[in-house]
Amino acid sequence: MRLWTDYFSDSPTYSENLFRRRFRMNKQLFMKIVDRLSNEVPFFRQKRDGLGRLGLSPLQKCTTAIHVLAYGSALDAVDEYLRLGATTARLCVENFVDAIINVFGEEYLRRPTPADLQRLLHIGDLHGFPGMIGSIDCMHWEWKNCPTAWKGQYPRGSGKPTIVLEAVASYDLWIWHAFFGPLGPKAVLFAQRQEAARKDVERAFGVLQARFAIVKNLALSWDKVKIGKIMRACIILHNMIVEDERDEYTLYDVSDFQQGEGNRSSHVDLTYSTGIPTNIANHMSVRTTIHDRQAHQQLKGDLVEHIWRKFGRDQDNN
Repeated sequence: MRLWTDYFSDSPTYSENLFRRRFRMNKQLFMKIVDRLSNEVPFFRQKRDGLGRLGLSPLQKCTTAIHVLAYGSALDAVDEYLRLGATTARLCVENFVDAIINVFGEEYLRRPTPADLQRLLHIGDLHGFPGMIGSIDCMHWEWKNCPTAWKGQYPRGSGKPTIVLEAVASYDLWIWHAFFGPLGPKAVLFAQRQEAARKDVERAFGVLQARFAIVKNLALSWDKVKIGKIMRACIILHNMIVEDERDEYTLYDVSDFQQGEGNRSSHVDLTYSTGIPTNIANHMSVRTTIHDRQAHQQLKGDLVEHIWRKFGRDQDNN
């Protein structure tokens, strides 16, 4: 088979660099995905038909799905090379998306662990923002085939319906939080007023769209549930790639985070609870603190002074 000869044989036609460019990930990671899906998801197992002939292999099915997600191409764009039609390609994409969410979602869309928080807080401190674990922003995905009756629920200034991805990303482009759906009026106002440090999350959006053109092109499906699954699966794949390649482009030495606390100024209090407040009085107290404009201005001023003390000397030398 051409696919095996071109990419997966002992002496493949195309190099590792070309594999990564076309599959959006290293071969080792792709084979890990194929192996897990073929063992845990019945659709991706190779079967025989009524005449005893072997059907499509797990490599063919996963390659088809990755090609559609990566290039945002038509479902029949791979029929000549991978030997399957548009209907089968659609089944490959739908089952692949569901399988990625079910098999890998718990690990790659998890909440930060104490070790994750320790590392992220340390990096935030190096940037001059103690206590920051990431930045938040929104990305719009235009929904071309949005039903007319729903267009009012998915507004944007351009007048075209869009579905919004709200995400929190850290310096290494890992996406920690992802909400995908329509924006309510409060969320619209928040997005308009937001003036946070968003460089990391904007970079994450750019890389996500560069890797998976399907979330950059117009959303063509009529089913908003399927659109949401596609976005969720692309984020999980993105995080898997970030983990696999993190050491290749990170600007920081992460070995310190694996050898105890050291002398870092940012520390995770492992006894802190993120649960629901024990009573309404505590809840209202926390809410009042968050909405206190004077406290906000004081914290902002303190942060400005902190950054000036940390980096101001470098500015004077330039």
